[in-house]
Amino acid sequence: MPKTVNPSDKTSSVSHRSAGGPLEGRCFLSVLDFEPGDLEHSLLLSADLKRDRTLGKEAPTAAALQGTYVALLFEKPSLRTRSTFEIAIRELGGNFIDPSADVALGKRESLADVGRSLERWVAGAVVRTYEQSRLTDLALATSTFRVINALSNEEHPCQALADCMTLKEQWGDTTGRTVAFVGDGNNVATSFTQAAVMLGINVRVASPEGFELPVQVDEGIKHIAQHGASLTRFRDPIAAVKNVDAIYTDVWTSMGRETEVEARKRLFAPYQVNEQLMSYANQDACFLHCLPAHRGEEVTDAVMDSAASVVFDQAENRLHTQKALLVMLFED
Repeated sequence: MPKTVNPSDKTSSVSHRSAGGPLEGRCFLSVLDFEPGDLEHSLLLSADLKRDRTLGKEAPTAAALQGTYVALLFEKPSLRTRSTFEIAIRELGGNFIDPSADVALGKRESLADVGRSLERWVAGAVVRTYEQSRLTDLALATSTFRVINALSNEEHPCQALADCMTLKEQWGDTTGRTVAFVGDGNNVATSFTQAAVMLGINVRVASPEGFELPVQVDEGIKHIAQHGASLTRFRDPIAAVKNVDAIYTDVWTSMGRETEVEARKRLFAPYQVNEQLMSYANQDACFLHCLPAHRGEEVTDAVMDSAASVVFDQAENRLHTQKALLVMLFED
């Protein structure tokens, strides 16, 4: 039987956000650094920025980051995240530096010393790294330095912002909708679940044994879920996707797990999103993927290239949602 978490019981919830804490308002390390109102505001701003992009230098935010430098610190490969942050910073009138990761992320010196040095030169950093704790350590070493999580092993909050924008474009009102995440309960699944319940979206996660969404996610969403939104865990992917409004998947083997590829292919084969699995969802259900996709593994070409697929809308919206995030964190 699937296990449902009802986040409406707030008596035992513990907020990830420490009210008045040293990172509040200046860092985005997790979706849980946002309250539901923050998320709604960011999505409204994202829509405005998307609409105004054609205005170029005449856009109201064209000088929002004027005179501001941001460091891009990437320990892992990136196409969409790096490209969209570079474009976003430039389109907001800012500049970025791109020091080598082996120099900038604590391999030659402590993360604290890296942060304290960078704080003297730039306003903040966009960081793609391994352990989530590295982001926290970097941020806590400074007093004014802004840090944005561009992906860690545990969370991918910037992707979740684009996912939410895409779903709002598809549906308008998201309240009461249901999305099934099928596959590895990884960093993308974690951040998506946290953001989705803030918008009143019910989330179902179907994963093989040993690859479930972390149990901490259940506790973390208790204080933020809106309109009775819930998280339900499944083992059976068909049961999870029945009558849902969208199906989301990600690669079966995340960065840093490459030695597990063949074993994961065998284990995750029943979780492939193909036309048959899509047929159990609502007729107008859409398909999401954070990209890059391994076609023929977690998703077939027929689904990726179908009219239901909104994966390249998600990719485009990375730019607009990250611009909004930069404005919210960096604009004076």
